[in-house]
Amino acid sequence: MPVTDRERELLKRTFIDFRQTSELLENPLIFEKANGLYCWDTEGRRYFDAIGGVFVAVLGHCPGCVIEAMRHQMERMTLAPPLHGIADVTLDLVEKLGSVTPGSLNFVKAFSGGSESIEAAMKFARQYFRQSGHPTKYKFVSSYLSYHGATFAAMAAGGGSARKAPFEPQMGGFLKVPSPIQLRDQFPSWEECCRFTAQLFENVIVNEGQETVAGVIVEPICNTGGMVTPTAEYFTLLREICSRHNVLLIFDEVLTGFAKTGDMFAAQTFDVVPDMICAGKALSSGMIPVGAMMAREDMGEAFIGPADEGLQFAHGHTYAGNPLACAAGIAVVDEIVKKKLHLKARRIGEYLRRKLQQLQKLGVVREVRGRGVLLGVELVRDSERNEMWPADKKLGNALKKTALKHGLIMRIDADWFSVCPPLVVEEADIDEMYDRIEQSLKDALEIVQR
Repeated sequence: MPVTDRERELLKRTFIDFRQTSELLENPLIFEKANGLYCWDTEGRRYFDAIGGVFVAVLGHCPGCVIEAMRHQMERMTLAPPLHGIADVTLDLVEKLGSVTPGSLNFVKAFSGGSESIEAAMKFARQYFRQSGHPTKYKFVSSYLSYHGATFAAMAAGGGSARKAPFEPQMGGFLKVPSPIQLRDQFPSWEECCRFTAQLFENVIVNEGQETVAGVIVEPICNTGGMVTPTAEYFTLLREICSRHNVLLIFDEVLTGFAKTGDMFAAQTFDVVPDMICAGKALSSGMIPVGAMMAREDMGEAFIGPADEGLQFAHGHTYAGNPLACAAGIAVVDEIVKKKLHLKARRIGEYLRRKLQQLQKLGVVREVRGRGVLLGVELVRDSERNEMWPADKKLGNALKKTALKHGLIMRIDADWFSVCPPLVVEEADIDEMYDRIEQSLKDALEIVQR
């Protein structure tokens, strides 16, 4: 799209997440408004937002129920003194989230987003063990290819090198095992591969010494690895391993949380109760930054005692539990529960999966994976031999350009793309989205095959 000299100059004075500014300036994109399933740029061109911003707008852009809840809260209170007390609506969010979490994950603290929630969970885990008789438990084990946030500890827990390399050296106390997707071709089945990689977590815990390991942190579905979706057994094994070694199982559900996978949380989809869940993104459907850390209720007891013992959680943020954000979060959860949108995610997700599987006719799709509406498509050069594209001819790199040409916003990597349409989507909308995907992929193939 064309931009003014002013806009071009301003683009040079900021940055776009994980994007090179010079590349953006070749084809600038400046959004002006959004509603429902669509965004519009400043030229008035409409884009089908197949990922709800960035896996956020679970109710679509600018949902009326959330706007109304925020408007009502704005007339009452938008900031409570965080060192002195707590807003009534913040307590309401604590109660609301506790009513939809699995097990006894009723100890809740709201934050301003996913990274804050992850960071808080790891600090909470370390202090919890320090105050419950295990002061040497401080390490965390996670998977390569994972992404847990952009703050330093969250980044250290993440497993992708590209987003960490510029900031080396990383914080200590973070250990990794391979993602199942990295080892799958070494096993006769995905199930066997997942069993093996789950066991690697126990190997690390045992070799490090269980009294040094505080937690295992995993994404139920790993987007940055290409929507990697382990088996339910994988998570059952992790639960057993963590319980056996007194290690906390932490689910990073910043991506998967709030109905997308067919349940309120992916923990319920995979039928596993972790010790902690971290959430963000969809909790406000993109209306305001908000996240949450949810832990077993009994864990909170380790932080209660005489004031002079200093047992309180030594952590806080100015906007943690912000009343306006909490009002938005309550409205989102209420809407999901009232309209049973988790069930819609299952139904419409099956329709979406069948549509995406039709792309296999192009001969460049190895697999469609994910749960509910949170789905990914792996791209290969030859689907019969699962041959990868060469580094200088990655299909995904071409797809990034052709998708925008066809007015389509997706999460696209060199060898895969993913979608997660807001739960206001219907089958006719899926058909429109699919048509744009198919044409974009065909155009991308023409580019790389020249």
